[in-house]
Amino acid sequence: MLERTEVYKPSHDCLLKEISAATTQFDVLRFLKKTTELYRSRAFIVLKVPNRTASALQSVSVINSWPSELLSRYDAEGLFHDSPTIAQIRSSTLPFSYEIAKLNEKRSPEKKTKIIELSEKFGMSRGAYFPVCDPGGERGSVGFSGSREPFTAAEMLELHMISTFAFDRLYKISSPGQRAGDDLTQREIDCLNWTAAGKTSLEISNILSLSEHTVNHYLNRAAKKLDAVNRTQAVAKAMRMGIIS
Repeated sequence: MLERTEVYKPSHDCLLKEISAATTQFDVLRFLKKTTELYRSRAFIVLKVPNRTASALQSVSVINSWPSELLSRYDAEGLFHDSPTIAQIRSSTLPFSYEIAKLNEKRSPEKKTKIIELSEKFGMSRGAYFPVCDPGGERGSVGFSGSREPFTAAEMLELHMISTFAFDRLYKISSPGQRAGDDLTQREIDCLNWTAAGKTSLEISNILSLSEHTVNHYLNRAAKKLDAVNRTQAVAKAMRMGIIS
């Protein structure tokens, strides 16, 4: 009977030294992909703890290695809303492991079936999430998903420390001298506020006596300053950072 070939795993101290030396977001991404493989998982995700107005997983994800189809379908199927995983991350600072069917047993039969189907399709039916916090006080979580057996107690401790170091590096990389959003102008903040209130660019232009083109320019510039991929994510980030309410 052939034995499973073991993948060489560096010592925990070596992994912490490696992530501490990361200088770019790509370095962190590459390190977490490596960590995911070393711990025999399928994918990782780093996210900021979402506020109550967040409506999509992609809007709160910082970096991840989830298959793009899974991310798109997760949000398109409305699985972010009333997600027990997100609820747990919001309400507790304790690490937790999960098995997708058991975690979602209290959801509607339709959503439970969808999330189980997606998780099994992409080999991500089990895993764990680890709470983290950056020096600015913003909470987040790092998750590792796959189909392997549950992490051991020792692995949970190791991954929790790795997650803490990785989140800290992401904060320092994105904020070498100032936090994202510190240089937003009042007009950019105004446009974000009205967008958060559900107004379109045309409606905002009428409210602020600006052209629609100028409003779009302010929103695009705000998104860039907040390191957001679009205005929806920019609004979500601005809310989490207390820039708008």
